[in-house]
Amino acid sequence: MVAQAHTAQQSAALLELRNIQKWFGGVHALRGIDLTLQPGEAYHLLGENGCGKSTVIKIMSGAHPPTSGEIVLGGQTFSSLTPIQSLAAGIETVYQDLSLLPNLTVAENVALNEQLVNANGRLARLFDRKRLRETAARALAAVGLPTDRAFLNTIVSDLPLASCQLVAIARAIATRAKLVIMDEPTTSLTRREVDNLIRVVERLRSENVAVLFVTHKLDECYRIGGHAVVFRDGQCVAQGPIENYSKKELAELMTGRSIDAQRYRTSKPSEVVLLKVDHLVTDGVRGTSFSVKKGEILGITGLADSGRNELAMALTGVVPAAGGTMTLDNKIISVRSPARAIEQGIGYVPEDRLAEGLFLDKSIFENEIALIVSRLANSFGVVDRDKGREIAARLSEEMRLNTKNLDLAVGALSGGNQQRVLIGRWLSIAPKLLVLHGPTVGVDVGSKDTIYRVIQALAESGMGLILVSDDLPELLQNTDRILVMNSGRIVAELDAAQATEDQLYKAMLANTTETVQ
Repeated sequence: MVAQAHTAQQSAALLELRNIQKWFGGVHALRGIDLTLQPGEAYHLLGENGCGKSTVIKIMSGAHPPTSGEIVLGGQTFSSLTPIQSLAAGIETVYQDLSLLPNLTVAENVALNEQLVNANGRLARLFDRKRLRETAARALAAVGLPTDRAFLNTIVSDLPLASCQLVAIARAIATRAKLVIMDEPTTSLTRREVDNLIRVVERLRSENVAVLFVTHKLDECYRIGGHAVVFRDGQCVAQGPIENYSKKELAELMTGRSIDAQRYRTSKPSEVVLLKVDHLVTDGVRGTSFSVKKGEILGITGLADSGRNELAMALTGVVPAAGGTMTLDNKIISVRSPARAIEQGIGYVPEDRLAEGLFLDKSIFENEIALIVSRLANSFGVVDRDKGREIAARLSEEMRLNTKNLDLAVGALSGGNQQRVLIGRWLSIAPKLLVLHGPTVGVDVGSKDTIYRVIQALAESGMGLILVSDDLPELLQNTDRILVMNSGRIVAELDAAQATEDQLYKAMLANTTETVQ
């Protein structure tokens, strides 16, 4: 359901940015941004990674001061905001990294900001525990999370990523916010959870709260409705009702080039079976069997609790299987650890590149050769850095990295470039089978196009690929077959060239083990 546009006339803007400029050293990140946000409206901030989206929301939330320009908030003009000023004015932000405090409970994470603002940034030694629980329960209920005492007292570090995403969103709406900013809010959410989030947005708008999304998922933007704000190279290149733009037009505005929403997968795999999985059992997976052919791209999807994540980790030794067999190239293999998986020729690109994949403070060069350091070392343990740099340069070129400076820290790269570095690292071991878990989470449309083309080229070379994702268009565009999991079992197998999103979603929700036609 598309949210109805807020039609009431507003007497004054909620927030205005006037000619905002931002420099980071010699980098001109924002080039004269003018933006007006009205109460009760939804705005979709679109653009490639590195175009200035994150910088502008950090200026709104007080995390960064602008180099020049004005911020008009509540009728007052500021040269910059502090985080406490922003929070006190009703601006709540859910950052892409969630910014949760992992050692605190769910309730403390959700309700902390309210008490922080009330204390003008100086918390007393003790929380108001009763108010804390009441605030947290109200916000958690709004995003569809449990409100019982056990969940409220759960330490955030013990939660799965999807639950953390919803906790961060609950924190943003826990106070009487006037503007809620969400940076990639649905990256870890299933379609069912996205549906719930859209209902939350509709409720916020009905309460005259403005919502600003930073997102790459255009389908969700169209469902929510509102306004598109398109950035490219630090400038705002388009603003207007989102229904006035087609997906192709938005992609061209974001990238400056034409990108068609075509099906990337056009070739056929070999008939030779590369991987055969028989009755695999692990936590969350109950006797799963399937195969992957050489040169095939197999998609696996399902809801967050379907077993898809656990299956990916069992295949790659992150969580060893408790039973069943795996045969690779006609040889029964044992995958009891990631190191053993690598020895067998199996690579794994994890879902969370920041926490599980990359060494953010290390260089591109160091990240790219991390898996093959022992191969580059001589008998005295001295690494052949020249050979390593040659390999890193080749991988960076294959992944079309937007820099040739291999000494640049990975943490300084955009999300799309970080993901390319991570995939490139796994290509360094020349795997027979590559498992990609959410390979384009938090990645812009241009980087998606690059990654999809690389995936197709890998399949063309004869590599087998397993693409685990809840991005249904991604699966339909890139795979040969799609397996749908539910309750730890494969409940459907569909031909990706013929299937529809509705068929996939119905299978994800089905409580049957019969194959969906």
